[in-house]
Amino acid sequence: MILYPAIDLKDGACVRLRQGDLDRATVFNRDPAAQARAFAAAGAEWLHLVDLDGAVAGRAVNAPAVEAILAAVAVPCQLGGGIRDPAAIDRWLEHGVARVILGTAAVRDPELLRQACRRHPGRIVGAIDARDGRVAVEGWARTTELPVGELALRFVDAGVAAIVYTDIARDGMLAGLAVEATAALAASVPVPVIASGGAASLDDLRRLKAVAGSGVAGVIVGRALYDGRLDLGAALAVLRGPRPVAVGNPGPC
Repeated sequence: MILYPAIDLKDGACVRLRQGDLDRATVFNRDPAAQARAFAAAGAEWLHLVDLDGAVAGRAVNAPAVEAILAAVAVPCQLGGGIRDPAAIDRWLEHGVARVILGTAAVRDPELLRQACRRHPGRIVGAIDARDGRVAVEGWARTTELPVGELALRFVDAGVAAIVYTDIARDGMLAGLAVEATAALAASVPVPVIASGGAASLDDLRRLKAVAGSGVAGVIVGRALYDGRLDLGAALAVLRGPRPVAVGNPGPC
């Protein structure tokens, strides 16, 4: 199971929100590239980047910070926030982003999602941001009437590489992961699901790892890494599990 440290960008800085509220942002690092290097040095195999301002504006706002991160680390990065047209998708993938995350654009324009998956197989991720079982869009500013399960099926039909499932009520609140809801969603679709929102302890990660058989393939962790509740090395060890012990040839007796 993969751990994705989150780098959420607002006004060029690394921040964490509470329940997706831009007015409840805490700045943790004003140098996103340095934060990315620190995560990579600690063993992270992927990074999860979000342009929070872009998610609201509908276009890239923190592009310089994203580009600085891409230049600073060799680990693959997935990016979401404000990516809502083919040109933006192509541009970020050409700039070195490994996977682009589509949420609002996928809800508003299903054909854009299908075309993106055909043009870039394995590089498009669908985002389901859930509030009370319904899908939220535009940086979580608006909740639609679209059920989570219906959007998940749209993603599968389009051919996404994975689905990121975020429980907005838990995001940034350190209230624990929505393990049951995430596992239920993962069991209902044939693509990997990445959990997001609320991870606060190693026990949270152990509970999530226990349902990996349902199709949960990863978890995004933010605030708990920034405020020291979770040590990245220890968290990675939990999710990777025990490594097999190599047995050498003892040679002739």
